[in-house]
Amino acid sequence: MTGLAAAASMTSTGEAVQFWILGSVAVIGALCTILMKRAVHSALSLAGTMIVLAVFYLANGAYFLGVVQIVVYTGAIMMLFLFVVMLVGVTAADSLKETLKGQRWLAAAAGLGFGILLIAGIGNASLKSFNGLGEANAGGNVQGLAALIFTKYVFAFEATGALLITAAVGAMVLTHRERTERAKTQREQSEARIREGKQVPPLPAPGVYARHNAVDIPGLLPDGTVSELSVNPTLRGRGQIRDVSGASLAELKALERRSEEWLGRGSEDEPGPSSSGGAPSTEHKEGAKK
Repeated sequence: MTGLAAAASMTSTGEAVQFWILGSVAVIGALCTILMKRAVHSALSLAGTMIVLAVFYLANGAYFLGVVQIVVYTGAIMMLFLFVVMLVGVTAADSLKETLKGQRWLAAAAGLGFGILLIAGIGNASLKSFNGLGEANAGGNVQGLAALIFTKYVFAFEATGALLITAAVGAMVLTHRERTERAKTQREQSEARIREGKQVPPLPAPGVYARHNAVDIPGLLPDGTVSELSVNPTLRGRGQIRDVSGASLAELKALERRSEEWLGRGSEDEPGPSSSGGAPSTEHKEGAKK
């Protein structure tokens, strides 16, 4: 503990201010990642925490780790996850559903075990002497990191790589579904629909007669009502359907009203012969009305 106190006393004011400000931001981002209800907000909070960690790496002279933290984790993995969440459209209700029973308790137990291992590792660490950044980066930061990975910690590095590859292969195996039966042809599907009395013609496309050709806007029938078969049931269940039938019907009525007014005005105001060459005569107006 004497060495730790000596190292703490040698910390400059700028380093201390940087640590407490960025450390607070990192802890707040980590808490928001867990406590936020929306997956998009959690992903943004985690991205902010990763950026703060990259700044810590750069401040401590680990330039390679800082750049990798920003380019790989924040710029590639987290942004890919964020874009996937935004495209799929995960709502707050989806993120709160438990697909596996007891997964919250298992996650809490795993987090507690990881915390105990982390505290034990920090307690067993040597705090009596420090090599310093100058000695660690004497031959270059990248060269020193490569020497440690491929000499002293080569077994841990290879084990980590094997675990990552196994996780990727396992995810592909779990998501892959092998077809066990022959796929029906289009003729067979149409014959089955006719026998069952289902929708015989193709389903109407979304956005037809609705002024918008989008998947979240239902198609309109000729009478202006919404076609229930033109939208995805998943979008309807999530409440992500935009109904434009009211606006379309209102615009249609306004167009019909303007057409009637224009036609009526054209039949009544049609000019006719007169002695003065000006306004139409009374006889012509009465004849037009008849």
